[in-house]
Amino acid sequence: MRRLVLERRAETPWALTLASPVLAVGLTLVSAVLVFLAMGRDPLEALFVYFVMPVSDLWGLQEVAVKATPLVLIAVGLALCYRSNNWNIGAEGQFLMGAMAGGWLAVATHGAGAGAWVLPAMLVMGALGGALFALIPALLKTRFGANEILTSLMLVYVAELLLDWLVRGPWRDPQGFNMPQTVVFAPEATIPLLMEGGRLNLGTPIMLLVVVLAAVLVARTLKGFEITLVGEAPRAARFAGFDAKRLTWTVFAIAGGLAGLAGVLEAAGTVRMLQPGLSPGYGFTAIIVAFLGRLNPVGCLVAGVFLAITFIGGENAQIMMQMPLDVTRVFQGLLLFYVLGCDTLLLYRVRWVRRAEA
Repeated sequence: MRRLVLERRAETPWALTLASPVLAVGLTLVSAVLVFLAMGRDPLEALFVYFVMPVSDLWGLQEVAVKATPLVLIAVGLALCYRSNNWNIGAEGQFLMGAMAGGWLAVATHGAGAGAWVLPAMLVMGALGGALFALIPALLKTRFGANEILTSLMLVYVAELLLDWLVRGPWRDPQGFNMPQTVVFAPEATIPLLMEGGRLNLGTPIMLLVVVLAAVLVARTLKGFEITLVGEAPRAARFAGFDAKRLTWTVFAIAGGLAGLAGVLEAAGTVRMLQPGLSPGYGFTAIIVAFLGRLNPVGCLVAGVFLAITFIGGENAQIMMQMPLDVTRVFQGLLLFYVLGCDTLLLYRVRWVRRAEA
């Protein structure tokens, strides 16, 4: 009797490693055409609306930058986690916890005439809130051996329900016509805009700075080498004296801190309040961004811009072609499927073997 097995390749050409995400994007576009045809829509028109229209004018480019900012920030932190073989799936919860930690200060000081110190303090509190929330699965993994995939994922629901309770209860705006939301943040608690007539704000330069710092960390520092070595060769890392448990705490804190920073930037920069639908799934989409970007900070920047285009394109298609917004999530799911599929075939060779031989 024969069966199908995956045999790890001895060596993977670097050109194929770079071509894998390009092939995944191509397969996603082919699948998108088939989906459009099945829905009875003109595929060329739909592809134009999805992927070209968002970058065809200045307003669209600003919106792409606004959408890409939280995706890239979260993805850079996740990339560091994944490089070290720590699987943080709860960035969505860390994003929301950061927004709540920073948003609390905006709500508490609203109408009190607080000074310019409020916004920097909000950013710090947001990053700390996300980092502390991310350390929970790190503690459970290093102390009790709990699976960080499950614990970090389940904590997402804790953060979502906590936000929902706060904006419907103690933090609800008394002048908000019973809507589940906080007050609109005061000017001193909002991120400054970079251009009049748009929503591009200071969060985007902060994101670019984080990408540069993370790229230097990975490529030029001992900590970056430790992260990579622990993930790729844990035995060699132990012989070299690197502590895997301490590194787990470090990468979870960085990933949670960046997700929390993205959350408070979204709350104080784009939405300017807290509400239940604060995130359209940035934390989960950032997982796709991290893998599409090859777990490299600069790659995450490129992949984040691409995923942001699909967000804006999906909104355009909803308005102009009456297409459901869930189609965008289908494309994002297909993209992750193809990325992981291409990576699997890149790292492993498919073979039919006899049972005895296996």
